[in-house]
Amino acid sequence: MGVLVGLGLGVGLLLIWSVFAVPRSAPRVRRHRSRVAGLLAGAGLGHVSSSAFLVLCLVTGCSTTLLLQVMTRTPPVALLFGAMGAYLPVVVVAGRARRRRRDFAEVWPEAVDNLASAVRAGLSLPDALAQLSVRGPEPLRSSFAAFALDYQVTGRFGECLDRLKHRLADPVGDRVVEGLRVAREVGGGELGRLLRNLSGYLRDEARTRSELEARQAWTVNGARLAVAAPWLVLLMMSFQPSVVRRYASPAGTMVLLFAASTCLVAYRLMMRIGRLPQDRRILS
Repeated sequence: MGVLVGLGLGVGLLLIWSVFAVPRSAPRVRRHRSRVAGLLAGAGLGHVSSSAFLVLCLVTGCSTTLLLQVMTRTPPVALLFGAMGAYLPVVVVAGRARRRRRDFAEVWPEAVDNLASAVRAGLSLPDALAQLSVRGPEPLRSSFAAFALDYQVTGRFGECLDRLKHRLADPVGDRVVEGLRVAREVGGGELGRLLRNLSGYLRDEARTRSELEARQAWTVNGARLAVAAPWLVLLMMSFQPSVVRRYASPAGTMVLLFAASTCLVAYRLMMRIGRLPQDRRILS
């Protein structure tokens, strides 16, 4: 009896110690929502909340499931296409984020050149950034117009840069903003040289990445076509309920699950092998 009491006391003390000593990890739901928020911000949809986007995915999945159930009267097929429908908004937003990042990578050298010219002409750094809302590349003008308004209202350069980073949600933009922040805080006459070196580096990087992506495009498109082809055939078969109802049996359900898992693993493996290294956001 004494051994059990001692063991219980020790376990209790250990649990109390773990509350204060072991660092807490963020809840999984919170981590997922932060990833969704980052995806939306990268696509230029930072004004859309994560909850609204998740509700959209849920509505899309339920609508697709209901539609396929009415067409085929085969629950496994309806549920499978419903899962694809729920993931469709994620695919669309991820594609938009990739296109936006590619567009930004092409125009950042021009924006940095404009900054260097403005600084060389004697403008202060905040005024040079504000001028990009008028003279800068078109994809970046709205973000720098918001920065100009923020700086007029608050006059706090650091906080305005933080909000600019949040609006841009771009790895190259993070580097540019942090470089400008350091130049502003440290001072000195090397800002023009820093901007010219940064412009040349960004041009070289964008040219190299565009060449690699052009060579990789046929592999990526082939992988997507190979994965989509059997499901397009199954979708065409859905217009023949007498044929597709064979998948309502346990054996048919197992075939669908095995095919879906195989396609998913093969696609993810192909994309991982051919993936180019992506810049990560710094101090975001």
